[in-house]
Amino acid sequence: MVHLVGSLRKELADSLSTCSVLVVGAGGIGCELLKNLVLTGFKNIEVIDLDTIDVSNLNRQFLFQKKHVGKSKAQVAKESALQFCPSANITAYHDSIMNPDYNVEYFRKFILVMNALDNRAARNHVNRMCLAADIPLIESGTAGYLGQVTVIKKGMTECYECQPKPTQKTFPGCTIRNTPSEPIHCIVWAKYLFNQLFGEEDADQEVSPDTADPELAWNPEDTAARATASEKDGDIKRISTKEWARSTGYDPVKLFNKLFKDDIMYLLTMDKLWKKRKAPTPLDWQHLENSACPQEDSPVSGLKDQQVLGLWGYCQLFQHSVETLRSQIQEKGESAELVWDKDDPPAMDFVTAAANLRMHIFSMNMKSRFDVKSMAGNIIPAIATTNAVIAGLIVLEGLKILSGEIESCRSIFLNKCPNLRKKLLVPCILDPPSANCYVCASKPEVTVKLNVHKTVVLTLQDRILKERFGMVAPDVQIEDGKGTILISSEEGETEANNNKFLSDFGIRNGSRLQVDDFLQDYTLLVNVLHTEELERDVEFEVVGEAPDKAPPPQSKPEEVNSITNGNKDSSQPSTSSKEKKNMEKQERENESHSLFIYFISLIWDLF
Repeated sequence: MVHLVGSLRKELADSLSTCSVLVVGAGGIGCELLKNLVLTGFKNIEVIDLDTIDVSNLNRQFLFQKKHVGKSKAQVAKESALQFCPSANITAYHDSIMNPDYNVEYFRKFILVMNALDNRAARNHVNRMCLAADIPLIESGTAGYLGQVTVIKKGMTECYECQPKPTQKTFPGCTIRNTPSEPIHCIVWAKYLFNQLFGEEDADQEVSPDTADPELAWNPEDTAARATASEKDGDIKRISTKEWARSTGYDPVKLFNKLFKDDIMYLLTMDKLWKKRKAPTPLDWQHLENSACPQEDSPVSGLKDQQVLGLWGYCQLFQHSVETLRSQIQEKGESAELVWDKDDPPAMDFVTAAANLRMHIFSMNMKSRFDVKSMAGNIIPAIATTNAVIAGLIVLEGLKILSGEIESCRSIFLNKCPNLRKKLLVPCILDPPSANCYVCASKPEVTVKLNVHKTVVLTLQDRILKERFGMVAPDVQIEDGKGTILISSEEGETEANNNKFLSDFGIRNGSRLQVDDFLQDYTLLVNVLHTEELERDVEFEVVGEAPDKAPPPQSKPEEVNSITNGNKDSSQPSTSSKEKKNMEKQERENESHSLFIYFISLIWDLF
């Protein structure tokens, strides 16, 4: 007879109470996941998250309340989860998982790692750490009504980086408002700003730091006091961004100094944010005007939309676009609202200028109007129900792994609409590792096409190795028979090389670079292919890379037939109409029935 503890076999229940698991991320999925884990019987959990709680989190991250605004997500999630199961042993870290303290040895102490992240850089890093430690990883993600859960095991399945990923299109509000790290974050912020100033105001599209939130000095006692005062005195009455702008007569200089000087100086007072990030640099209109170079006003050759202006050029574009939009508002009437349209020149000028000014503040390379226009897209909202479903599926896959049944694990896709078999949840068999993966192959190797006479060492380090290939602290050695060190992860050791061209070190067509990231226990061989025929504004190309191309077909026909409708790369529903074998159909229905019984038993235990 099978002995049960609640709804689980006794052996599995005992395993849950003794094993250690790591949860990376305590946001939308992370909150639901942490609650599910303690209710299922997991006793030893470590959770890590760098972010603090923002007001915009409260509509879907249900472990947080208004009084928690400004506090560590990981710490508050731990405290709230312990109320479900006081006997659980939860350790919380308010930190970045990319901190060198969390090395391969740290990962090896866990039997399972579960990702609940919202950015690709951290996902890539955790993927590599789990491969190096040979620990199973459950990866997950949501986008509106769509979601996906998959299991990654070294040598058995594709890793997170085996297939090229589409450009990320959803971003957390706190990243947009406080800590942008990519140009798209600044473009989204600029679109929000357009609506706040000239369009329909949306509370979820706030652009300024919230002065009523207790995040100024990262003092937990002060945080609690501020939250209490807010509850006692009622919400602080704030004037909206649009009302303030109207009160200034949409003065471009006042708007500029408020958005790019005062708000940035306020962000700098949140000193906890900048201990592990580069702090932003405020801009002052008067100072920029006095120091502007006459050359910035001279015309530049080339197509206007593809030009990247100087800092003062974008200041002037901001001024001109605000004046134009102000005139449009005045013509339509005081209560009129404008609608942002990428094909409306003044609106596009405004977003281009505002986004580029913010990029400069946060130390990013500025973009042309053409680039900004092509990157600007719709923002997909985060939905609590999607997070809850995905978090439940993560636990179910985790139970399979702990039961020693990793072969039965699946990639599961949550679709917005039922497929032809009337299913919203679509399980697919796990694909084997890609032989061409530059991360999990036995000897990772890539070929990069670039101009060795125009590419500097800093571009190789930041744009290619860190940004494109996801390394944290790369060391680069030239395979020239002398072992020349081009880049060292030791601070200051090779800093003098940063602005030198690759050709200055004898790197030419056919040169090979050995790149090591000791934190990730990862080695990559880079073959250099010199070219002078790259497209305009393209710094490099990875040879053989086709991000928009569908993954190659499976080598075994029988495995193709066993994949249910679903798109492996994007969590989007598939439109394939191929019928499955009766045995496969029965297997899927049995699995769905088992999930249903498991959820019912969990709910029953709560009462």
